[in-house]
Amino acid sequence: MSVAFSAFQALQTQMEKKIIGQQHLANRLLIAVLADGHLLVEGAPGLAKTRAIHVLSEAIEGDFHRVQFTPDLLPSDLTGLEIYRPQDGSFHFQQGPLFHHLVLADEINRAPAKVQAALLEAMAERQITVGQKSYPLPDLFLVMATQNPIEQEGTYPLPEAQLDRFLLHITIEAPDAESERKILQLSRREAGIEKPEDAPTLLTQKLLMQARQDVLHIHMADALEDYIVRLIMATRANHTQQGVVTHIQYGASPRATIALDRCARAHAWLAGRDFVSPEDIQSILPDVLRHRLMLNYEAEAMGLTTDDVIQQLMTQVAVP
Repeated sequence: MSVAFSAFQALQTQMEKKIIGQQHLANRLLIAVLADGHLLVEGAPGLAKTRAIHVLSEAIEGDFHRVQFTPDLLPSDLTGLEIYRPQDGSFHFQQGPLFHHLVLADEINRAPAKVQAALLEAMAERQITVGQKSYPLPDLFLVMATQNPIEQEGTYPLPEAQLDRFLLHITIEAPDAESERKILQLSRREAGIEKPEDAPTLLTQKLLMQARQDVLHIHMADALEDYIVRLIMATRANHTQQGVVTHIQYGASPRATIALDRCARAHAWLAGRDFVSPEDIQSILPDVLRHRLMLNYEAEAMGLTTDDVIQQLMTQVAVP
C-alpha cells in the first residue's frame, strides 16, 4: 500500500482511540476528507460531535475554527467584512472563520436564511464574495455541521439546496456501557491524572491530496457503476420501476450519484482494497440519501422514515 494509505490508517487508529463509541462518525469524517465533501451530523448533545472534528484537526496539517450558530448571527460573521482605514481612506478585507481548512458549524439550523446563503456559496463554490470581489477558499476545505434533534424551537430548517450540498448526513446514538466506561478512563487520562499519550504525527496536505488521487483510481466495475445509477434513478417519480418511489415526493439529484461513487471508492480504499464491492455501495448509501429524499404524505401516514425507504430501496434494486 502507498504512504498515503499508511498515513490514513494511522490517522483512523488515532481517531478511534480518542472518539470512543463513535467509530461510524470517525470513518465518515475520513471519507468526507477523501471525497472532498462536507458532512452533516445529527445527534443529541454530548456524543462527541465537536470532539470528532477537533481530533481530526489536530492530526491534519491545517487550521480549524468553530462557529456557534445563533439566531442573531450575520453573514459577515462567517465570511468576514471590509474594514475602513481612516489613515488612508481605504478598505481592508478582514477574513472570517470560513477561510480555515476545517470548520465546525455547530447547531447550524439555529441561523437565519441569510447566514445559510453565505455558507451555501462557500460550500458549493469554494469561494467567498464580499461586495464585488470573490476570494478563493483553500483546497482543503471541509464543513462539518451539527444539528440537535431534541430542541426544535427557534430553529430554521435547512433549505433543500443546501442540504444537497452536504456529501453525507449521518445520525449518531449514545454509546453502549463498555464504551461509556472507556470514555471515563480517557477523560481521566486527558485531565492529567495519568500520563498523556504522545502527540500524533501530522498528516500533511501533500499526502492528503495524494490519497484523494488514489481514491479516484480505485477500480469500479461497469456493473457496479450501473448499480449506482439504478439506485439513484429508482428514487425518482419518472422512473419506470415502481416500489419505493411511491413513498417519495422528491428523489435524489445527480449530485447523489456523484457522492455515492466518490464515497464508495473512499470506503473501499480505507478498507485496504483497490476495488469497489457492492457492500461498499450499500454501506454508504443511507448516509448519501438520508438528506436528499423528501417523503410524501402517504409515507408519513404509514410511519415510514427516510431510513426505512432506503432499506426498501436496497432490497428492490437488484445487486449485480
